[in-house]
Amino acid sequence: MVRDGETIFEIPLSPMDWPRKQLKDEFITFEDDFRRFSKIFDALSNETRLRMMRRLVEEEDRTMSFADFMRELDLNPKTVWENSRKLRDGGFLEKTGRGKYSCSEFGQIAFMMMSLALRHLKQSVEEMENL
Repeated sequence: MVRDGETIFEIPLSPMDWPRKQLKDEFITFEDDFRRFSKIFDALSNETRLRMMRRLVEEEDRTMSFADFMRELDLNPKTVWENSRKLRDGGFLEKTGRGKYSCSEFGQIAFMMMSLALRHLKQSVEEMENL
């Protein structure tokens, strides 16, 4: 990952390119962070939640009401409630008042980064499959 011409994050694409100790340390760290990753992936592993996040990120103030979700995304109350809970559990959404939700700072950044990272990961996997 590069910002303003400076590499800020670099990762070898093949396990063969990792020093053995560093690879072992990465797996230990991943196991330690597994619960957090699970909540993030669980929050974004559903089309409705992705649509809800997209709408929040598109809003100028990153805020929507319960009724907005129902009306703009054609969702029933149970669906909005269940999916907003999952997004809150994952840290993407904050309840800001009665029936009002806003995209958390973490949610804004993580949603965009996950979107970009997964798209590039998909492209890389497809390229490897075509070798």
